[in-house]
Amino acid sequence: MPATLPCSGPVPQSAVLAGFREGFHRCLTRRADALFCLADAVLCAGGRVTDLARLSLVPEFGRGHGALYDSLNAGRADVPRLGRLLAGLPLPAWPDRRVRLAVDVTFWLRPGAAASPERMLCRVKTRRGAAESVPGWPYSFVAALGPGPSSWVVPLDAARVGPGDDLTGLTAAQLRAVIARLIAAGHRKPGDPAVVVAADAGYNASRLAWLLRDLPVVLAVRVRSDRCFYREPPPRPPGAPGRPPRHGPRLKCSGPSTWDGAREARADSPRYGPLDVLSWPRVHQKLERGSGGWPDLPESRLPVVEGTLVRLSPPAALPGFLPLEPMWIWTSGPGAAPAEVTVLWQAYLRRFDLEHFFRFIKTQLGWNKPLLRDPAAADRWTWLVIAAYAQLHLARPLAAAARLPWQPPLPPALVTPGRVRAGFRRARTETGTPASPPKPGKPGPGRPPGSKNRSPAPRPPVGKTHLKPVTQRINAQRQAKKRGKGG
Repeated sequence: MPATLPCSGPVPQSAVLAGFREGFHRCLTRRADALFCLADAVLCAGGRVTDLARLSLVPEFGRGHGALYDSLNAGRADVPRLGRLLAGLPLPAWPDRRVRLAVDVTFWLRPGAAASPERMLCRVKTRRGAAESVPGWPYSFVAALGPGPSSWVVPLDAARVGPGDDLTGLTAAQLRAVIARLIAAGHRKPGDPAVVVAADAGYNASRLAWLLRDLPVVLAVRVRSDRCFYREPPPRPPGAPGRPPRHGPRLKCSGPSTWDGAREARADSPRYGPLDVLSWPRVHQKLERGSGGWPDLPESRLPVVEGTLVRLSPPAALPGFLPLEPMWIWTSGPGAAPAEVTVLWQAYLRRFDLEHFFRFIKTQLGWNKPLLRDPAAADRWTWLVIAAYAQLHLARPLAAAARLPWQPPLPPALVTPGRVRAGFRRARTETGTPASPPKPGKPGPGRPPGSKNRSPAPRPPVGKTHLKPVTQRINAQRQAKKRGKGG
């Protein structure tokens, strides 16, 4: 169902929010009332969400803590329908009417949940700056970015990365589904410019661009400063023997002597000040058969995925700040014009709004706080939090007037998610709720006192189950070496 109500004139924001709430309730196919009221409890809770049981004390939930856990463990949600509902929301308006998306992975750490299956080793940094691997559930999010000084995003999709999943393939499937829903919702029409997708370092940019080559998408992916790219090969002399070369002169990000032929420009950033922009069109990486994702190609020769390499660097250190390191961005547009290059690197800088979204749903909405065992229950809770954040985005005009005496009045576009959440109870009263009131009941008997648990939960392994061919070969050599020493 669409998030807006059909009418000839402009739709009031309260009607848009009410339409989304009704559509969200219809997407919940089992334990619908309890799940819907749980999302309202997240939005109307007085402070930060620290655990699930305390949400049962919020008046908007109206049930006990047993019904709360039962709704997450036994409830059901129509995820494809909910994705179409989110795609029908009004997206942030850019001056060029171009859609900009961001994709990234964040972790729901579960180090003490030994009985929870499908956990992965998540690489996180400690307070001292060192990196360590912690068991948890990684989730890949896709959100629409907006302009202006605010950090609001519109979340569109979320998928958990399982032990047997390939991150690049999963991300490509996510983006393919999201773009199809956006086109069906009318956010992109034939003839419009391609959708910009910004991603941080850690993605296989060449393979992601190859998997999405049939879609109207252009990528802006950050690459490490030690990468090496290749230009187009020079033209062959007539009658030269041998196979035509596929790779031209090298372009090393760490070698300034190889930066010849760059297009230079100067741009201003509201946050970083003046920036020096260097770009090299039609550069590509040399792909290898042993790298992840490419052995499954039937072709005998790996493809050449061309793009434009961009280097951003401030001319000098900002006053009071440490010198900023140069940033390298690879875009999947082979011959991007200077104006297109500016749009792409600015879209990547807007990608950091997704980090603010992660911080808000973790610290305020408590996305990573529940101690759930079943990964399916964690998925339902994740979509519940996404729907709650989408309601905050729609309730900005309704909750802008609810402020504390010392808070200055702000226009709806600049109101922070925390201030909207503080006034969401007022917006909920204005739009109403499609959920039915709770029925009276009594708690179950539970386990008899003194009885033991004679069917303990299994302890599944942690980590990936689908390894790269190179890793499988190395592990086999190590096992053979151990068997030889043992014999």
